[in-house]
Amino acid sequence: MRLYFELSPNTEPVPWDYQHFLIGTLHKWLGRNELHDGMSLYSMSWLSNGIRDGTRLKFPKGSTWFVSLHDERTAERLKRSVLMDPSVCCGMNVKTIKLSETPNFSGKYRFKVASPVLVRKFDGQKIKHLIFSDDGCDEVLTQTFVTKLKKANLSHAGARVRFDHSFKGARTKLVTINGIMNKASFCPVIVEGNSEAVQFAWNVGVGHSTGCGFGSLH
Repeated sequence: MRLYFELSPNTEPVPWDYQHFLIGTLHKWLGRNELHDGMSLYSMSWLSNGIRDGTRLKFPKGSTWFVSLHDERTAERLKRSVLMDPSVCCGMNVKTIKLSETPNFSGKYRFKVASPVLVRKFDGQKIKHLIFSDDGCDEVLTQTFVTKLKKANLSHAGARVRFDHSFKGARTKLVTINGIMNKASFCPVIVEGNSEAVQFAWNVGVGHSTGCGFGSLH
């Protein structure tokens, strides 16, 4: 299930790396819950319609933001909390909420990304960030997806995630969240599996740290 938020214009400058504000807002709305420390079976987009204003961003026409969750009961609780406290960050507030049911997908679908995809791999000594063009990146994407499917008690038979390597506009972005730098990829992904698995990807995103604003899908 997905909640689309229409936000009012900002009244305070928005920093380039604003994602920690969105993370804090989401957990403010959810309150004390298992999502804080557990595996992220949810995802959230970045803010849309931002305009560069020197070293900051501004949203003179407001913005849109969405949060998708595998658990529909949590989504309903989130909606109620937003109605009680619509403040987001930097003077931006939720004006309207649109609730969208998970679409029906076939067993294979190409998704655009609403936030860059973060892929991490432990090489035995340190964590390495993989990008769309790195060998083994698709395998890690698939492993992460399968782990989440198992966590949700869903079938993982034939499940696979890979970057669309035919896409010519792929690029990377360095994103800093709470002082930690993350190298992530803006590139469409192709999700394969049964229809339930593809629906699951639409809700929970792909890659690592989807709960921190990475890997959300259109």
